[in-house]
Amino acid sequence: MAATPRIDERVFALLVAYIALFSAAVVEISGAGHVRWALYAVFAPLVAAALLPFRLTLVIGVLSVLAVGLIYGVALPDVLPGGRVAVLVGVAVACGVGLAVCRVRLRLMIARRRLALLSDASERFGSTLDVTQTARDLAEVTVPRFADVVSVGVFESVLRGREPPTELPAEPVELRLVALQPVSPGVHRGALKPGEYPQVSFPARYLSACMPARAGYVDDVDVKGWLAQDPSLAALTTGEGDGYAAIAVPLCARGGVLGTVIFLRHRRPRSFDGDDLVLAEEMGSRAAVCLENARRYCRERETSRILQQNLLPRRMPELAAVEVASRYLPAQHGAGVGGDWFDVIPLSGARVALVVGDVVGHGLLASATMTRLRTAVRTLADIDLQPDELLTHLDDVVLRLSTESAPVDGGADLDVDGAAGEVGATCLYAIYDPVAGLCTLASAGHPPPAMVAPDGSTRVVDVPPGPLLGLGGLPFEAVDVQVPEGSLLVLYTDGLIRGNHRDPDSGLQELLHALSTPQPSLEGSCRAVLGTLLDGRPTDDVALLMARTRVLNSDHAATWDLRADPAVVAEAREQAARQLAAWRLHDAAFTTELIVSELVTNAIRYAQPPVRLSLIHEDHSLICEVSDGSTTTPHLRRARTFEEGGRGLFIVAQLARRWGTRHSRHGKTIWAELAAGDGPDSGAA
Repeated sequence: MAATPRIDERVFALLVAYIALFSAAVVEISGAGHVRWALYAVFAPLVAAALLPFRLTLVIGVLSVLAVGLIYGVALPDVLPGGRVAVLVGVAVACGVGLAVCRVRLRLMIARRRLALLSDASERFGSTLDVTQTARDLAEVTVPRFADVVSVGVFESVLRGREPPTELPAEPVELRLVALQPVSPGVHRGALKPGEYPQVSFPARYLSACMPARAGYVDDVDVKGWLAQDPSLAALTTGEGDGYAAIAVPLCARGGVLGTVIFLRHRRPRSFDGDDLVLAEEMGSRAAVCLENARRYCRERETSRILQQNLLPRRMPELAAVEVASRYLPAQHGAGVGGDWFDVIPLSGARVALVVGDVVGHGLLASATMTRLRTAVRTLADIDLQPDELLTHLDDVVLRLSTESAPVDGGADLDVDGAAGEVGATCLYAIYDPVAGLCTLASAGHPPPAMVAPDGSTRVVDVPPGPLLGLGGLPFEAVDVQVPEGSLLVLYTDGLIRGNHRDPDSGLQELLHALSTPQPSLEGSCRAVLGTLLDGRPTDDVALLMARTRVLNSDHAATWDLRADPAVVAEAREQAARQLAAWRLHDAAFTTELIVSELVTNAIRYAQPPVRLSLIHEDHSLICEVSDGSTTTPHLRRARTFEEGGRGLFIVAQLARRWGTRHSRHGKTIWAELAAGDGPDSGAA
């Protein structure tokens, strides 16, 4: 290790004192031509060669030669000429050997310092996948050990994660200054404000060759572009007699030029040599690879974020069953965008499906898998499957995705995260029926939802956890929960309760505590929950979905149990007409009576009891439902000319805006939706 300047001064002072004391002692003791004490004159040059810099070693050597010359040439005239010459030659040879040893030692020391700097740079570079931070690491690790001022500039496209330009523009090249590190803390960095990257110019001839350039005195044309960004730095190189040296290293990786790094020395006399140029090129090369990795990661993260934001619902639908609010927070930088998602899906009969899921992993693959699973859930929800049946089909989808993503023929196919293509996910699927005030839930390894009752009490809904999606062959279990009107259902992903390094149980208790505090709105509840459970940006993605339930009472829903008798069809039409008159939907009466007649007739003729007729009036729609005890699914077909049956569903399909069939544990329900308004005599089908 090199001695510090203070230690160098002390050693130099001690050696000078030694030479003075030695000279006085030799003059006092020696005489009559004796030169045996001259051996101690070589001690000072050799010690200086082992401990001091070259300049101080040279001074000690000169002082030693002068002292011996004065002693044996002036102070001791009786010394024989041969002895006098031997002493002078011996001391001179010792000084020469000392200077040579000192130069070798200093070169070895500089080499060790360079290797240590390169080692530290290798450990520092790549510790983060951020372009700006990687550039700052390059500047910080080299100041003041290698240069007095370091600036790093990159193309704006690289800063944004896009591809660097393939063809360099005409002179000068415009870069963005992302790191500027002066050696003195008193030099301010006004050019680099947080979040702002000033534009600087750089000679294109350095970048086009992709080779480092070294200059003893860099002309103002080369440096004025980036020095002018900060007057205090420009002043360092404009004073009279203040020489400075610089090395410009283009940052090249994988065939592209990302930017440049400039190393500047202005405080030390030694300029950059050839070894310094090699070291600067090596550090620039390693930093360029890390910058390229950070750029690619930035591009992937931005792609995943845009993909996820565009595929998650941006605006919640207005539903009669629930009032909803949601939040999605991506993980902090470094973890990558994950595969968390949520959805609110309107179903038949004014029901609504609440979905939240989490794909294992992060990155573009997780976002793409989330997209496919969300699409599959919406497709399966359109056929009105029960939650446990839907998760069973979704499990098959995940198994197929895993098979499709597996390497082919034992190849080394890797996804964007560098892992094998297995897919895993959790999901919670809930269906809320506002007519019955009932919520049916099923879980595939997902955290259970929380519920806040109208009186403010909180609890965790007991849902059988079920296996994760992708295991295959394991059953899922659904549970029915009676939900009072005005209750709050809270669905979330595990990133919410696992944040701040807490265990899930304590996180769940904190969630219940946060929900126990009343808030003026659902948006306020979302903010309160996230503010309580998360400290800054989460380490994992967080999806939060809140739904406040409503119940459709007799003003919006009517139900009649019907006998299995063909004569009841006329009664069903009359009851439907009276109910529509009470709702002041006279224009929809004829169409509704015709649909009721066809559906009730089919239920009595082809199905089995019990038969039930329901009418549901939402803001802009009228829903007619006929339930029976049969599990046979009717199919729409075109009846032949002379056939007496087969036209009922065809008529319903022509008159209704939408229609379909859903199955339950005890039968099925055929429903048809018509357009209807709020005012009187509005909304004919």
